[in-house]
Amino acid sequence: MAKAQASAALLIAVVALATMEGAHAICGMANEDFKLCQPAASVNDPTDSPSAECCAALGKADLGCICRYKGVAGIWMRIYHIDPSRAMALPGKCGLTMPSNCS
Repeated sequence: MAKAQASAALLIAVVALATMEGAHAICGMANEDFKLCQPAASVNDPTDSPSAECCAALGKADLGCICRYKGVAGIWMRIYHIDPSRAMALPGKCGLTMPSNCS
C-alpha cells in the first residue's frame, strides 16, 4: 500500500509540474497531456474518473521517470489544488501499474 501511495504521489507531482506555464514535456508527457488528467485529481469539483484521453496519455508516459519526481509532490499538490487521494487512484483507474522499484 505504501508503494502505491508513493507512486501516486509521484504522479501528482508530475501532473502539477506539467500544468505550469512553459512546461514542455516531462517523462514523455506534454503539458497538454498532464492537463487531461488534472480534472480527475482536482480538489474542487473533480471528475469521478480520469478521461480516456488522460489514461491514454498516462499509458504512453515513462512511469519510471515519474518516480523521480516524488520528492516535490507536496508543494505542487497545494499550488495546483490536487487532491492526493484522487491522484493516488489515477494509475489504478487507468489500469496502469507503477514500476515495482518506485517506492
